This record gives sequence, C-alpha cells and structure tokens, in this order.
Amino acid sequence: MSILDEFCKKYSNWGKWGADDQKGTTNYITADKILSAMQLPKKGQVISLALPYDGNGPQTGTFGRVNPIHQMLVTGVDHASGRQMWGDRQFPHGLGYADDTIFMPLQCGTQWDALSHIFHHGKMWNGYPAEEVSSSGAKRNGIEHLRETLVGRGVLLDIARYKEVPCLSRQYAVTGEDLEGAARKQGVEVREGDILLVRTGETGRARREGWTGYAGGDSPGLSFYSAPWIYEKRVAAVVLDTWGMEVRPNELPDSFQPLHLVLIVHMGLTVGEIFYLDELADACAEDGRYEFLFAGPPLPFTGAVGSPLNPLAIR
Repeated sequence: MSILDEFCKKYSNWGKWGADDQKGTTNYITADKILSAMQLPKKGQVISLALPYDGNGPQTGTFGRVNPIHQMLVTGVDHASGRQMWGDRQFPHGLGYADDTIFMPLQCGTQWDALSHIFHHGKMWNGYPAEEVSSSGAKRNGIEHLRETLVGRGVLLDIARYKEVPCLSRQYAVTGEDLEGAARKQGVEVREGDILLVRTGETGRARREGWTGYAGGDSPGLSFYSAPWIYEKRVAAVVLDTWGMEVRPNELPDSFQPLHLVLIVHMGLTVGEIFYLDELADACAEDGRYEFLFAGPPLPFTGAVGSPLNPLAIR
C-alpha cells in the first residue's frame, strides 16, 4: 500500500457523521463553540482576509481560471444623458440608477473548496460517486450545505513570522512540527472545531512583487505529512494564503495535489485558499493575541464546487 493510500484510509472520516452527511469537519463547530468564539473580540476590530475581486488578481488562465470580469449594465452616464427610460418615459422625480454584472470562476480569488471539488478513484467526500457532480452541478456536497457554518473560533499560525522571514521560500513544506512550534511560540492552542489559518506570506509577496508564477507555480504550503496533525486536532477548516494550499512541487513522486485527496475527499475537511493574511498577522503580533471570531460562510450557490467570500477576523 502506498503512503497516499495509507493516509487516505487512516485519516478518513467517511460515515463519522452519518451516511448522508455533506458537511464534513464543519460538524465540529457546535453551538457552544460559536457562543464561546463570540466572546473573543476585545477591540471591535474587523479585518477582511479577502483579496479584491478585480482584473488585477492572481489568475493567469492556468486550468481555465481567469480574474473577475466586471461589466456595467446601466451607468450614471446613461442617467445623465437622459437615456434611462421607464417604459416610454424617463423615471419620475429625477431618479436614475446603475446596475452591473460580473463573470468569474468561483475559485479565482479568495475562496473555499467545496467537498465536491476533488475526487479519488471515482469517489468524493463520504463515499458519494463522482458522477453526482454533472453539468448541472453537484447533487451532493455542494457548497450550499456550508451556508450556515464556517463561523467560530479562528486561530492564526504565522509560520513565516515563526521562521523569522517575510515569506517562506517557494517549495517550503509546512510540517506538523512547524504548526505545533508556531502555536507554542505564539501562546495559542489549536482546538477541536477551530478554523485554522496558516500564513506563509506568499500572497503578500505576490501582491508586492507580482502574480507571475503564483497560480499553479512553485509555492510554500502544507506538507503532505502534516495530515496526521490536522486529523488529530479535529479542526473544522484549514485556510492558507497560497493558490493550492499544499506545497508545490508536491512531495510525493508522480502525484498532483495528494494532500487534497486526504483532506478533502477522505477527511471531509473544508479548505480555503488565496486568503490575504498579512494585515491580520501584523495585528496579532502587535498584541500577542492569535485567536479571534472568524466569520466566513460561502455564498450559497446551489450545486457549486467552490465559492468566493469576504472572510472576516473580528478581534
């Protein structure tokens, strides 16, 4: 048995929350944990962890993903020129309006991977067949099943600061020992039901230096061998400030994103990618508090395999 197959079997949660479950590890977020997390904010400080959704984003067309395309349907120019009509006449009392639309892959910016995003040997989370995701969307494990979760205690583990660098080097694999060491140094405990945020500094670096090579390129990220630590901590979700969450190039030979197979398909873990964590990291370092109320539910697109969001750390 390969190490990949061994991890998929050993760290599987299939059936743990019942044969019909579509929420995976977000089941660890209980009402008591949410109420407890609501006591964490002390400053009333709100920090967005999202990148702007615009044409200057991280995508270059890799895997068909492009940056958001924003188009106006109706504008203030239309109003000022008298071209906005209400039937056969202008709107009464000088009223005018603007309206717009946006086209974007749902995973082109700050985003969640749904549990229907990744398949392994024809199966997705909880053993559902991959065929349940068709051209009409995901009949199982769609992102809409997480619409009332992903709110709770957030914990930031700032691995870049722990290693005393602005950004981890590309190809750096963040191990369970790194995660444990950062938590110990920061004086914070990772608990069951937490939303765990791991900062490598990669998104901040790309914002400063440019996005070339970011999407699909070499990157720091979680080591494949961090899976046991994540499983044992029973976290509800894991978030990184990188394009693909795990280290690239991948550690296992002849593999592509093997940690996705373990975490998403078998563990049922919700994964967040392309988060911007630098501002939060500075705030946490300033007062030494690395726990906060996290609010980041997805947009409930029915049958979608991912979702953009504006995640908030409330301190």
